[in-house]
Amino acid sequence: MNENRQGKILIVDDNEDLLKAAKIFLKRHFAQVDVEKNPESIPALMANEDYDVILLDMNFTKDVSSGSEGYYWLQKILDIDPSSVVVLITAYGDVQMAVKAIKAGATDFVLKPWENEKLLATLFSSMRLRESRDQIQTLKIKNQEINHALNEKFSDIIGQSQSMQKIFQTVERVALTDANVLILGENGTGKEMIARAIHRNSQRKSESFVSVDLGSVTETLFESELFGHKRGSFTDAKEDRVGRFELANSGTLFLDEIGNLSMPLQAKLLTVLQNRKVSRVGANKEVPVNIRLICATNMPLYEMVKENKFRQDLLYRINTIEVEIPPLRERPEDIPLLAQYFLKSYNGKYGKNISKISDAALARMNKHSWPGNIRELQHSLERAVIMSSASVLQPEDFNLNAVSTKENEGGLNLDAFNLEEVEKLLIRKVLKKYNGNITQAAAELGLTRSSLYRRLEKHGL
Repeated sequence: MNENRQGKILIVDDNEDLLKAAKIFLKRHFAQVDVEKNPESIPALMANEDYDVILLDMNFTKDVSSGSEGYYWLQKILDIDPSSVVVLITAYGDVQMAVKAIKAGATDFVLKPWENEKLLATLFSSMRLRESRDQIQTLKIKNQEINHALNEKFSDIIGQSQSMQKIFQTVERVALTDANVLILGENGTGKEMIARAIHRNSQRKSESFVSVDLGSVTETLFESELFGHKRGSFTDAKEDRVGRFELANSGTLFLDEIGNLSMPLQAKLLTVLQNRKVSRVGANKEVPVNIRLICATNMPLYEMVKENKFRQDLLYRINTIEVEIPPLRERPEDIPLLAQYFLKSYNGKYGKNISKISDAALARMNKHSWPGNIRELQHSLERAVIMSSASVLQPEDFNLNAVSTKENEGGLNLDAFNLEEVEKLLIRKVLKKYNGNITQAAAELGLTRSSLYRRLEKHGL
């Protein structure tokens, strides 16, 4: 006796001897085995139980050999529950009918008289199929719930300024098209959030949103990362890999930091965008891809085109619609909204009960130039919530003295001089010098690209 029996089986057949034999055998392997002679009882049985597998005879006494009664009850079962797993019981001469029934929605069939082990294997296999269907349905429901929460048009983008309202209007108009979009803006302004908002409001919202940080993709792995590769196509290719273009098929592909691509990589990207086909590294076959393309950069692409650092034809290809996100210093009316949002978020995360931000602190925030934009503001609020033991946040909780303000653009406040802020200002200046090019900035600073990325994250740049 198997003490770990699982699964509910329903057997419908007009042969009483077969029903008795099947029940005696199967009840040793399944938690519940119900048998029924009359197919008219199927709807009532399904209303009371959620069966993992239904074993259904093809022919009943009213219709001895045509199988039409079996087809009828198969369809009835699937009408009641489209995810039902139905295994047909049929005689040797009825195999052709059984194949036809599988095309109509049955999962498998067993021949009479059956071999017990083959019957058991078929039922276990069918039960696993039912489990998979249930899991998929559960995931779909969860995704729908998540999407419902996210799909409030701009649920995670905060802004009441006129400039942000214009961006929201642009997103609404553009989202329902398949036009390529280029998003421009400084680091930390929320370019990926705008890209996700376009996707969530598009006709592709039920498909994948695939994000690629081109700034972190090396020259040698570019094709493998974006287009995929075949096993053995290069030294470390130990298995087939699907590229980001294929992963985003039918959905949206977001290419961040596109301004960092070298000219040779720009040419490869342009070819794929023109042909809408990718070829994995090591493969000759081209795979069609249907994507909505959104790109973003903090670099001056138009100037780079003039300097022959960015292909003009690629720029035309990616910017059917252009969205420029203003830096936080140009929309100060959004700072209190964002600050209150992050305060509430970090109160919950760290179990704090800080009631508000003082007027003096908000005034200081409005004077700060926020070189790291929203990301810097977010990190400042997180630090303040962690470090403060008061119920109201004050200016000194935000550590904003040592960096530039609107009255002191780009300079250090020597009265509050510290190493962290010197490093932050230096990185900001070098990035500006090289128009945001991570590779060149890292070389100037004597850092690796990964080390520079860690410092950008640390400083909210």
